[in-house]
Amino acid sequence: MKLMGVVSSNKEVYPSKIECDGLFKVKLTVTAEPEDDKGAPKPGATDIVITDKVNSCFKIVALSTPSKGTASLVDSRTVEWKIAALGDKKRETATLEFTVQHVGSCTGSIEVNESVTYSDKEKHKVTFPSPKIEVECGIVVVPEGCPAPVNVTIGGCDDAVEIDAGKIDLESLGRILQIDVTIRNVCPHKRVALAVIVTEVDSKDKEHKRGVKILTIPAHTRANCQDVEVRCIKFVLPESLDVSGSTDSICDSRKFKVRFISHYIDNDFTCCDVIM
Repeated sequence: MKLMGVVSSNKEVYPSKIECDGLFKVKLTVTAEPEDDKGAPKPGATDIVITDKVNSCFKIVALSTPSKGTASLVDSRTVEWKIAALGDKKRETATLEFTVQHVGSCTGSIEVNESVTYSDKEKHKVTFPSPKIEVECGIVVVPEGCPAPVNVTIGGCDDAVEIDAGKIDLESLGRILQIDVTIRNVCPHKRVALAVIVTEVDSKDKEHKRGVKILTIPAHTRANCQDVEVRCIKFVLPESLDVSGSTDSICDSRKFKVRFISHYIDNDFTCCDVIM
C-alpha cells in the first residue's frame, strides 16, 4: 500500500553530550507525499503548524531558516514553524534547525522536549520522538566575590588626583597546622593504619570538628621493634571557622585538640574457616 499524506516525522539532537551551559543543535524534519484525489494529486499536507517547546533546562539561542516555510520564536523556549503546503507534486521533506543552550542546574540525561505539537488542514496524526541529551556539570565553588569598586573621577585638565580609598580587609585568612608524631615500638614488616583527628575548642570548652586524616604507614625492615616518626601531617584551618569569640581575625589565639588512633594492618591471625 502506497503511503500518502505525512509519511514521516523526526526530531534529532547533536552532539549527544554537552557540558554545563553548552550548546547543541535540534533538527526537525517532516516528510509528506501527494494524495490522489480522484486522479488529481493534491499536496500531502497544507497549513502545517509545528510548535516545539524545549525543556526548562534549556533556552533557544539561534534559529536557522527552514528549508520550507517560515519559523519564528514565540519565546526563549518555543519555536513555531509554519508550512503552507508540503508534498505538492512529489515526496518532499522539510527541515528546520535551531541552536539550544543548557541553562540552570539540570544535569545527567535530560529530555530535550517539553512538548511538540503538530496540526494541518488534513488533520493528520503526527508525533515526534523525544530525544535526550547528556549534560555534565562540574561543581564550581567561588569562595571570594568581586571586590566593591572605589569610584574615582579625574577632571579633563587635571594631571593627578589624590583619594582616600577607605579601609579594606584581608581575605581568605587561615592557619595551617603541621603535626609530627612518633608511633612507638612498631614491629618489623607490619604496616600501620594511623588516624589523626583535629577539633577546635571554643570559650565554653565545646569541641568543633576540623578535620581527619587516615594514613598508611609503611612497614620497616629493622630486625627489632622500632619507633617510627611520622612527619608533616598538615591540616588547613580557615579563619572563617574561628570559634574563639573574638573579632580580631588572625590576631586571635585559637585552641585545638589532636587525637590519634593507630593499629597494625598486617597480622598473623586467620579464622579457622577462612582461607586467606
